[in-house]
Amino acid sequence: SEKAASDGCAFRPAEGPWIVIERLGADLGGLRKLLADAKRRGRAVQMGYQWRYHSGMQAAIEAAKKGWLGRVYRFRASIDKPILADERRHLAKYRGGMMFSEGCHLVDRATALLGKPVRVNGFIRHHSPVADGLADNNLIVLEYPSALAEISLGGFDPHGNQHRYVEILGTNGSAKASPFAPVRLTVTLKEPMGPYKAGEQTLEPPSPPGLGYTPDFAEFAAVIRNGATPSYSAEHDLMTHQVLLEACGML
Repeated sequence: SEKAASDGCAFRPAEGPWIVIERLGADLGGLRKLLADAKRRGRAVQMGYQWRYHSGMQAAIEAAKKGWLGRVYRFRASIDKPILADERRHLAKYRGGMMFSEGCHLVDRATALLGKPVRVNGFIRHHSPVADGLADNNLIVLEYPSALAEISLGGFDPHGNQHRYVEILGTNGSAKASPFAPVRLTVTLKEPMGPYKAGEQTLEPPSPPGLGYTPDFAEFAAVIRNGATPSYSAEHDLMTHQVLLEACGML
């Protein structure tokens, strides 16, 4: 646990055959070994990427995968938040800074929809007058054969929590999910598809307490108790984290 903490890994140990990880560390080889050891020992590893089970995010990805948005050509997502001095000092230790800390949640949504990118581009920058070297204004671009994923993350917007979003654009329209109070899903279509009408509509999908944590743990309980198959494989988790570390210049 001390080694994991020094590598920037936040996890929640528990009594039993499982490991809950909120944020992976900077050592890709360590993660590969952890996942291999877990498989060999019959253990389950669960990532705490809370937007995986977020009702708005799920609806947006469903619309894209079912073709309701047409041919998907762009994925856009952003997390902005003001950060205090203590958090700045901690994150400044890592090359990826804020992208390393928070961008994992957005990279996971991009790879869940589009898979492994053919090229990863990272623009990891320090733009604050505070001379701590923290990468606090970041953009990564993931290239796919017929689409681009743009993920931005900065530490300056005083209302950043209200401006977080995942947006998917296709040739028939777009779906944009915003996560906080209330959960909002805005769908804009040229032609009606699936349950959505033509034009713009803003919905408030139902969300359980915790903005997605409840179904996260419910699925994990089913994995532990009933041997259910996780929605996301170890291979997906490893690929997603490799993309993040490459974008942050940490590989």
